[in-house]
Amino acid sequence: MFRFEEPLYLYLLLLIPLLAGLHYATNYYRRKRLLRYGDIELLKGLMPDVSAARREVKTWLMLAALALLIFTLARPQFGTKMDTRKRQGIEAIIAMDISNSMMAEDVTPSRLEKSKMLVSNIVDKMTDDKIGLIVYAGEAYTQLPITSDYVSAKIFLETINPSMITTQGTDIKQAIDLAMKSFTSNQDVSKAIFVITDGEDNEGGAVEMAKAAAEKGIKVYVLGVGSPQGAPIPMPGSSQYITDNTGNVVVSKLNESMCREIAAAGQGAYIYVDNSSSAQEQLSGYVDKLAKKEMESAVYSEYDEQFQAVALLVLLVLVLDVLIVERKNPLFKNIKLFRKLSKEERHVTWDI
Repeated sequence: MFRFEEPLYLYLLLLIPLLAGLHYATNYYRRKRLLRYGDIELLKGLMPDVSAARREVKTWLMLAALALLIFTLARPQFGTKMDTRKRQGIEAIIAMDISNSMMAEDVTPSRLEKSKMLVSNIVDKMTDDKIGLIVYAGEAYTQLPITSDYVSAKIFLETINPSMITTQGTDIKQAIDLAMKSFTSNQDVSKAIFVITDGEDNEGGAVEMAKAAAEKGIKVYVLGVGSPQGAPIPMPGSSQYITDNTGNVVVSKLNESMCREIAAAGQGAYIYVDNSSSAQEQLSGYVDKLAKKEMESAVYSEYDEQFQAVALLVLLVLVLDVLIVERKNPLFKNIKLFRKLSKEERHVTWDI
C-alpha cells in the first residue's frame, strides 16, 4: 500500500501552475519590450548565441525539481507488513428516502435537509464503526458502500438530492433488501439499518422485509420525518407547489402507523423527527445501546520510507539543469539537440 506520511505538503504542488504561468507572462512582456528595439530577425542576428529553447528546458527542469522536492517533503511510503487490528464498533446502513415528498417544509429547513443533519451528527460521533448510505424512492441505489471513511461519508451525504432518482414512490422494501446485502462483515458484530422516510406512497412488502432482516440479526430502525398534518411539496426551481391531475396542491403527510409497524417487525424502534432535538438524542441513544463487539480489520503496521529515491531524482534533475547552459556551446554547434525553429515559430517563441 502506498501513502504519504505528511500529505499536507502536497498542497504546495499548487505552486507549479502558478510559477509556470508567471514564467509565460514574463516571456510575453519580455517579447513586447524586445520589439521596441527593432525587427526580431535583425536582433537575432546580433545575438547568435541566444537559445530560447534551452531557457525553456531549464525552466521546466526547475519546476520538475520543485515538484519532486514537494513529494520528498510529503514522505512517500510503501506498506511492507500487514497485521490485523481488533476494534469495537457496529455496522450501520442509512437508507434515506429522497422522493419529492421529502422536500416538504413542515420540518425546518426541509424533511430531507433535517435528515441529512441527523446523519451527519451521528457520523461525527463514530470512531470504530462502519457506515453505508443508500438512497431510494421508487427504486433503491447504493450511494456509498459500507466504510469507516467518515470524511467520504459526509461528502456523499451532502450530495444527496431528489434528482438522483427519477422513479417516484417510496419503496422501503427494496431499500431494506439492498441494505441487507450491503453488509460486508461475516463477523459477529451488531448490524443495524436506519430507514429515514415520511412513509408516503409505500410500495408494500416493507414489513415482511424488516422481519426477514430481524431474523438475520439485523435491527431495523425507522425515522419518520414530517408531520401527520402534512405540508405541500415545493416544485424544484420555482415558488410553486406540486399539484395533482386536477390542479389541487398535493399535501404530503407522515404515515406514522406504517413507520411504527416496520420498526416493530425489524425489532428496532421508531423515532419521530420534528423541529426539536429529541430525535437526535433518541438516535444517538439507540446507536450507543447497540452492542459494541470486536471486529478485525487488516491494516499495514510497517512502512518503508521512499523519499530517498525521490531525492535522488531531484539531484539528477538539478545536475541536468546545471549542465544545460542558456547560450549555445560553440564546441557542440554542429550537434542539434534543440531543433531549429521555422521563421514563423521564431516570431512566436524567440526571446532574450
